[in-house]
Amino acid sequence: MKVFAGNSNRILAESICNYLNIPVGNATVRRFADQEIFVEIKENVRGEDVFIIQSTSYPANDHLMELLIMTDAARRASAQRITAVLPYFGYARQDRKPGPRTPISAKLVSNLITEAGANRVLTLDLHAGQIQGFFDIPTDNLFAVPILARDIKDHYDVSNVMVVSPDTGGVVRARALAKRLDALLAIVDKRRDRPGESEVMNVIGDVDGKDCILIDDIVDSGGTLCNAAEALLKNGATSVTAYITHGVLSGGAVARVTSSKLTELVITDSIQPTTAVQNAHNIRVISTASLIGEAINRTASESSVSSLFD
Repeated sequence: MKVFAGNSNRILAESICNYLNIPVGNATVRRFADQEIFVEIKENVRGEDVFIIQSTSYPANDHLMELLIMTDAARRASAQRITAVLPYFGYARQDRKPGPRTPISAKLVSNLITEAGANRVLTLDLHAGQIQGFFDIPTDNLFAVPILARDIKDHYDVSNVMVVSPDTGGVVRARALAKRLDALLAIVDKRRDRPGESEVMNVIGDVDGKDCILIDDIVDSGGTLCNAAEALLKNGATSVTAYITHGVLSGGAVARVTSSKLTELVITDSIQPTTAVQNAHNIRVISTASLIGEAINRTASESSVSSLFD
């Protein structure tokens, strides 16, 4: 087994390799003067089980091309099997046609990864579970819920926690967390008028006197979370904390979160935190290295990955 990494999240890749007790593979990923990407794998991978760790986070297109070219390089170097490890799978929000003459970009990206030479995909908290079906190769979708649940138990009195889904589409994820915590479940009903903007309409469930935990897979602009926090506090919640897997946090999202009524925003390191995120007083990052590392180890040894979540 050999593990390589692109430039999207070197810190996470190094943490994963520390868990596996192996070094990060020796590879060069750099750019020519015109910004074309050049990759060179500087060690023998013939007949090896190769894992390439790369989140397709900002700048998404650059990081996606790095992944594709690294995969092609490993394939042409006669790697026995190539697994694309995507802690964050970009373009996942474009998983259907919301209107006429629009693309299904998640399917296109899936095809690109497969055609580049990947034999397997390992990812974390896909925006929509059906994206697994977009790949024509085995795809393991890991869940961050066990990590989040453990952190909540370490920081909260679980007997007073209310798990809240910020929209109706996230109820399945929220229910899974509530089941692990043996907690009650509430839902925020919202209406989105334009992409990136949301208006909270109603809270379904009695949150009075509860420590509310908002759970979602992606925080981008932060508008949904901040509006949901205000609505929950108006309905009597004692505090509101958000646990999100992927901290995209684009534009002015960090400033929006730091000035909001959220007690804390907890995100994972699936996307490498920016300096602004690291300096924010109410944003905390928890590691997914042990989860992804164990999944890589089990994939390499042909053991069960799904049993991680039993």
